[in-house]
Amino acid sequence: MVATDGDARAGVLHTPHGVVETPVFMPVGTQGAVKTLSQQNLRDLGVGIILGNTYHLYLRPGMEVMGAAGGLHQFMSWDRAILTDSGGYQVHSLASLNEVTEEGVLFQSHVDGSRHLFTPRRVVEIQQAIGADVIMMFDECTDYPCTHEYARESGERTLRWAAQCLAAWDQNGRLSLAGHRQALFGIVQGSTYEDLRVRFADETVAKDFPGYAVGGTAVGEPKEKTWEAVETVVSRLPATSPHYLMGCGSPEDLVDGVMRG
Repeated sequence: MVATDGDARAGVLHTPHGVVETPVFMPVGTQGAVKTLSQQNLRDLGVGIILGNTYHLYLRPGMEVMGAAGGLHQFMSWDRAILTDSGGYQVHSLASLNEVTEEGVLFQSHVDGSRHLFTPRRVVEIQQAIGADVIMMFDECTDYPCTHEYARESGERTLRWAAQCLAAWDQNGRLSLAGHRQALFGIVQGSTYEDLRVRFADETVAKDFPGYAVGGTAVGEPKEKTWEAVETVVSRLPATSPHYLMGCGSPEDLVDGVMRG
């Protein structure tokens, strides 16, 4: 962190593919391309980091193609930083095509109907093959509205998955298959319930991730609920760690998110 103004923070994130100055907006390149923009367009705009999605990249182009290319950076000819989401959001967005268990999530592909089991360990392994600079733990992103009981059960399961993701990350030396360093970020769930957000933030921070995300936002809840959850969680996170606000990206969201840390 290099500067603060109220709760707003400016920082520098060092990655194997360059320095990223924060606060930063990550353009979404779900399947290895940012729609309507070329890589040169992105460079000309000063984009230092883009976002990919583990679930979608796993299905298409697939891990065989990704491996043959040497990872996502080589596949998409991008020499700057990449963050990959874990697929947890698809638990919410593709709810009719998945089944959540203690072991993980059984997805039915929206592409061809095939079935795939995502476990916390498997998700880390896939992201190590993809080769992103920042990878996300596997979580369950709950719907809105969500009962307190289910938000608690889901959040407790997400914490257990967090431990499994950390173990897989450590076991592989915290490196991608290409041999470069990867940072694994934790995700705090808890829906719109303050007591759960506080508890899950504290328990996630206790696991000592390099960075943290506020998950379970932008799933249909009123904006005031979004910012209440953000304020609750951010107040519990280490002040010097990166904070990733998931799912939000409108110009207003950027201002409102940055001012809340």
